[in-house]
Amino acid sequence: METITTFEEVKHVNPKSGVEYWLARELQPLFEYAEWRNFVSVIEKAKEACKNAGIEPSLHFVDVNKSYKMPNGGLREIGDTALTRYACYLVAQNGDPSKEVIAKAQTYFAIQTRRQELTEQFHELSEDERRLAVRAELSTHNIKLADAAHNAGVIDPLDYAIFQNEGYKGLYGGLTAKDIHARKKLKKSQQILDHMGSTELAANLFRTTQTEEKLRREDIKGKMNANAAHFEVGSKVRQTIKDLGGTMPENLPTPDKSVKQLKKGHQKQLGQGLDKNDLPDN
Repeated sequence: METITTFEEVKHVNPKSGVEYWLARELQPLFEYAEWRNFVSVIEKAKEACKNAGIEPSLHFVDVNKSYKMPNGGLREIGDTALTRYACYLVAQNGDPSKEVIAKAQTYFAIQTRRQELTEQFHELSEDERRLAVRAELSTHNIKLADAAHNAGVIDPLDYAIFQNEGYKGLYGGLTAKDIHARKKLKKSQQILDHMGSTELAANLFRTTQTEEKLRREDIKGKMNANAAHFEVGSKVRQTIKDLGGTMPENLPTPDKSVKQLKKGHQKQLGQGLDKNDLPDN
């Protein structure tokens, strides 16, 4: 897409730190905003969205002054804002939805932010980063699994809890979510998925994705059949771990920090933050 190419063309990269950023005044015409004040309003909404997501806006929105040449040959200092990929994504999310370019920008910056979040190679991530990445995937696929289970006839919250327990029982050798919760010595309000290492999370992610696909592929109907399918998939994932000589999920160590604690300590996870030192002198 020509628009996508243009986003890349106006990208700035600090030659020393390698940090990528965009300047709001250069994005303004690409986002098809004729007046700067209107675009500033969108940026302010994006900052608020960033704050509401629990991320410090100053990491992704940095106010700067840029020098622009005047027709008479002089220079004029104009206020501008340097934006990370994540900041650009939030600006696109808060832009005018009637503009076609906004939809393209949302797609472009969402994909690029996701790539930056996970990096090119998963094995290069630290254990904490892997936990954050897999836990995020699990959140997404649990929603898809819930939808597939609903289509199969698992409607009520209590029925869904039973359905989920069948998956855990298959994967954890008969242990229910409550049993796993107790083994991890968690408080009542704490979620077991937030207290798993990346290996245990990966096993649960595989259980989740494969159960969703089985429910849809075989067009399974009825609560009992859906429960049986979830238990079967969990059991097969467990057997695979056993065949490979791996540690059973219930015997894997519980990390000292929860995923929620990691998120608070990794506010730059959605994209590398900026500071004035990342920007070249005017």
